[in-house]
Amino acid sequence: MNLSRKENAALRACMVLAAVLVFPSGSRAQMGGNNPNMMGASNSMSDRLYVGTVNAAADREQDGAYQNFLKQKDPAKKIQLGNSFLEKYPKGPFAERVDVGMMDVYRTQQDWKNSYAFADRALAIAPDDVDVLTTIGWTIPHVYSPDDPDADQELAKAETYASHALDVLARMPKPEGMNDAQFEAAKAKRTFQAHSALGLVYFRREDYDKSAGELALATKGNPVQDQTDLFVLGVDLQNLNRFTEAATAFDACGQIAGPLQSQCKDSETSSKAAANASKPR
Repeated sequence: MNLSRKENAALRACMVLAAVLVFPSGSRAQMGGNNPNMMGASNSMSDRLYVGTVNAAADREQDGAYQNFLKQKDPAKKIQLGNSFLEKYPKGPFAERVDVGMMDVYRTQQDWKNSYAFADRALAIAPDDVDVLTTIGWTIPHVYSPDDPDADQELAKAETYASHALDVLARMPKPEGMNDAQFEAAKAKRTFQAHSALGLVYFRREDYDKSAGELALATKGNPVQDQTDLFVLGVDLQNLNRFTEAATAFDACGQIAGPLQSQCKDSETSSKAAANASKPR
């Protein structure tokens, strides 16, 4: 199934919107895809699942600069504070956390190049930062364009980050300050997000079988269903001639308010018709 120009435009708009609205990596907020009412995000860096260890005591001036960076809400001022901090304390104990904050603020500005650059900086310091891995692994296939000069490399990076996030999550010890229920819920949210990232990467590559497998893992049991994931899962299943399953995915998608709702309902109807037509006479 090739998407029409209208379908592609709607999907692209939905995916970019999701990439901007999804919770900051510094938060334990709900991972809704395109529904801002599902975000409930807190921007506190202490809310991160990956906390890491500050190995060296910061002096009062450095700690104050870090706190000022955290508290700043204006994006332009926050970027200025972050750049100043990293220029002055490039190897300080808070450098990775500032890199993460810079990644987030650039992502909300839809400055993907700088967002990815600061993610890479953060991961150079803390390769197992699961919040960064899942956030950027998920963002890349959402805002991907085949016309980008580094399109293939970007998808490869997203695949690597999401796959590594799943490995980290499988062996991650519980951070201090979280009870068991909080930890399991936080891990589950990031696991769903990593599978969503992989599903969208494979969809972009037109590997519909692998995409469907990952998106099934991203949606099954997920308390916060993502309209994009469900729509793409339906398209995957249509391409695999699994029309009854496609109709189920589109039906779930059509229950969610958003830019793809009408298309999901139309696709559910067409999938049911294709399922009926394929039955033995």
